[in-house]
Amino acid sequence: MAKNFYADFIKQLLSKAGVKVNGSQPWDISIQDDVFYERVFRDGSIGLGETYMDGMWDCEQLDEFMYRIISTNLSTYIKWDLKKALLLLKARVFNLQSISRAKDVAYKHYDIGNVLYESMLDSRMIYSCAYWKDALTLDEAQEAKLNLVCRKLKLKPGETVVDIGCGWGGFARFAAERYQVNVLGITISEEQAKKAISVCAGLPVEIRVQDYRTLKGEFDKVVSIGMFEHVGYKNYQSYMDTVQRILKKDGLFLLHCIGGNRSAIVADPWIDKYIFPNGMIPSIFQIDQATQGKFILEDWHNIGLHYDRTLMEWEKRFKNSWPQLKEKYDQRFYKMWVYYLSCSAASFRAKSNNVWQIVFSQPGSRIAYESVR
Repeated sequence: MAKNFYADFIKQLLSKAGVKVNGSQPWDISIQDDVFYERVFRDGSIGLGETYMDGMWDCEQLDEFMYRIISTNLSTYIKWDLKKALLLLKARVFNLQSISRAKDVAYKHYDIGNVLYESMLDSRMIYSCAYWKDALTLDEAQEAKLNLVCRKLKLKPGETVVDIGCGWGGFARFAAERYQVNVLGITISEEQAKKAISVCAGLPVEIRVQDYRTLKGEFDKVVSIGMFEHVGYKNYQSYMDTVQRILKKDGLFLLHCIGGNRSAIVADPWIDKYIFPNGMIPSIFQIDQATQGKFILEDWHNIGLHYDRTLMEWEKRFKNSWPQLKEKYDQRFYKMWVYYLSCSAASFRAKSNNVWQIVFSQPGSRIAYESVR
């Protein structure tokens, strides 16, 4: 009786999104193990992800399946999710992104092997949303994004720039070469830092393994691309305090980050467990609260739909590289990574997630800012 209840409930739920079990459409799912139904009913999103990793179900067009799940808000029909409730409690009690905990995401995600990211990303290894407006290839789209950021920052030769969360050094090298600026890049990942130092050799670029809260000095420009998602709601104020402290009076600060439509204090439980531990996506309200009285808002640009295409390109490259990567990673990792990329693409396609490029200036600044697109 219980098995039939779980199966009937989940099938009815999926039908609301136009998804059939063992149907003929590419976004329909095939079930290999009926335990799937109870796991999803009991554990919600983490159950859906884990049963996929365990081979209990499959889907020809996983990204479109997830788009339908997300765009119809099916998660709201499963009212109780113990794992999410515990995650919320932990986020309220503890500072999950404190200095001592900040490196958790580096160990779990960024330090799992540069070879993975080299095979998946563009030639500059830019691990954030590309800008496809006039681009045909991933390399062109990432270069267009970097150039867009530099133009929005109004970079001038000789200026000093700090890149908070510099990744593998792609932006630092681009800005130093194309705009003749001096860049300090910081990251909490040892593996990223090693690669970035090599990438930026011979240029006016310094790379450090450093937490943003310990930054000192003054800079003409501050940029952060795809790092704010690791800051956490309890640290938004201190993050913005840091940027205000190190940014010169007539400087500009560009924040490029994923943004959510509603305020939250935790990420999706599956994403938190397997991909980005202790991460969270800020809302407009949360960013506004953290910047009030500190900065003047000059520009707010949403390029979220560009991330759908970027993620699908990463997924294609990852799959094409799997014959070489499988010597280092197992089949469960393969399914986990495909699920991560497909779910992420679907979230931007459904506009439940966005990508914002926000430009701020200091109060009292003499800059007459004109938006760049």
